[in-house]
Amino acid sequence: MSKKTTEPKKQIKSKQRVADHGEVFTNPREVNAMLDLVKGETERIDSRFLEPACGDGNFLTEILNRKLTVVKKQYGKNPSDYEKYSILALTSIYGIELLEDNVKACRERLYKIWLSEYDKYADGKANDDTRNSAKFILERNILCGNALTLEKVDGKGKDLDEPIIFSEWSFVSESTIKRRDFRLDQMLRGHENTMDLFEMNDWEFDKETNAWIPTPIKEFSLVDYRKVWEQK
Repeated sequence: MSKKTTEPKKQIKSKQRVADHGEVFTNPREVNAMLDLVKGETERIDSRFLEPACGDGNFLTEILNRKLTVVKKQYGKNPSDYEKYSILALTSIYGIELLEDNVKACRERLYKIWLSEYDKYADGKANDDTRNSAKFILERNILCGNALTLEKVDGKGKDLDEPIIFSEWSFVSESTIKRRDFRLDQMLRGHENTMDLFEMNDWEFDKETNAWIPTPIKEFSLVDYRKVWEQK
């Protein structure tokens, strides 16, 4: 069978899904070419990425691979440091996807990549708390939603009239992490120049992103990063 015949099967799951949702997956060659345009950011462990139509994770898995390569190079000889910074890499990856099966597949692919490297470099110190935290972070970061309406969707891609809410994860000390939840639509508004002073009340200006950051809809107490899965 020729390469020309087999390649489309890698890019589509079915003609019906293409017709219904315009679902076509990007080949690894194009994924890497596009990510190489921002190569420096893909190799920053804490650099945040949001893929608004992430499918089953072709872009996000490659970003995680690149980040974990850096973690391995810098911290591979220290199991404790490797554990912490591999979790940091996970917290920086976000995705929105219309179809529920793709969301599940994306989470699973990311987790398997992380777990394979974690078990390898944990030097016998791998633990279930850290594994559970990794799964929980992916549940909060890879969401079923509509990137155009910025609303959550049901399993069939129908808007639920509920805003997409992402968690921000920030390491405060060597082992503690802070979680804050934000509405995505409000965060995107912070990049607009149409907001008046009244709307900006209680918002913070972030110099790194050159945007206004809204007040989080919920803040969680500091917790050991291995225990974030307990903060449901």
